[in-house]
Amino acid sequence: MATNKPGIDNGKLDRIVAEARRAAEQRGHGYRERALQMYPWVCGRCARTFTRENLRELTVHHRDHDHDNNPPDGSNWELLCVYCHDNEHSRYIDHVAGDTAEAGGAAATSQPFADLRSLLARGKN
Repeated sequence: MATNKPGIDNGKLDRIVAEARRAAEQRGHGYRERALQMYPWVCGRCARTFTRENLRELTVHHRDHDHDNNPPDGSNWELLCVYCHDNEHSRYIDHVAGDTAEAGGAAATSQPFADLRSLLARGKN
């Protein structure tokens, strides 16, 4: 069965993806450089101190988890080591998942032991 759908322009998709990556990298370097100039090179959670040799392990964390919210005063940033940063994002994901479950997630409908009494009675006969 033939369709009249136009083929996917992989070249165009590659250009779009490359441009998005370039923009994200530039945006990241901009606020990272500013944060490293504004704040001491210390992890805000575990207090690990960084030098030029290990500075690549110090990340900029967005407190509101919005990577596009980069106020010039740096009020949405904190410097975290890669381990604390990963932990913070894991906690945030768990928190968001917990909120969805509490806010009306689907209730369990399975009743695995509903007919257990009759099954046990049948086994005695």
